[in-house]
Amino acid sequence: MFENRTYRRLHRKKGLVSFNVTVKETNLNIQAETDLTDLALKSVLDCRNAIETYIGFHPEFATSLVPVDRLFPVPPIITDMLEAGQLARVGPMAAVAGVVAEYTGKALLHQSREVIVENGGDIFVKSDSDTIFGIYAENSPFSLTTGIRITKGEKPYGLCTSSGTFGHSKSFGRADAATVLSDSCPLADAAATKLGNMVTTGGDIKHAIDAGKTIPGVRGIVIIIGENIGLWGDLELVSLSP
Repeated sequence: MFENRTYRRLHRKKGLVSFNVTVKETNLNIQAETDLTDLALKSVLDCRNAIETYIGFHPEFATSLVPVDRLFPVPPIITDMLEAGQLARVGPMAAVAGVVAEYTGKALLHQSREVIVENGGDIFVKSDSDTIFGIYAENSPFSLTTGIRITKGEKPYGLCTSSGTFGHSKSFGRADAATVLSDSCPLADAAATKLGNMVTTGGDIKHAIDAGKTIPGVRGIVIIIGENIGLWGDLELVSLSP
């Protein structure tokens, strides 16, 4: 059902236990201080139930490629997806992987001081140290040779990637990787989709980064297409050892 996610080996953090949780299309790789599979599984089921129930009443939530209006009553997870879509000017489902990663990660923080939840390249992180993430950009020489270093902070953050050349997510661009850093994982997911949609050639990178800077809450951007790369914000590119 799922791609061979080789990039996950580059996200291993020393001292944490790694485990996977799968529910239908949702496939999470999680790192925490102990194996919290049962708690993570409950969170994923709760997330999916809330999203699927809302879609049952409002089918446009699942299909719209542009922001949609809030229709009350709205569970918090739906509110977060709607707001992320509105800020990034994309449909709310562009934030679904990021929001599931964030809600699961926050549930686990009650049992583990450090947590990393990766959901198809969208990552929720609470770390007490600097963290390096490998970039998977299928058609680029930067793929798995270049990483992103993010300095430690008190707050969790999201690091999310959209690709027009890899994976199952819908993209109208050809970026090998459009990666966004934000304190909000659903916003990072939605913004990565927006910026990835804007890139079809290397000449589009600057325009996409300039657009990303205007999205409230976006802290950093990396965009890769072929041999072209652009970088902005609170992150650092580093070389990965073989």
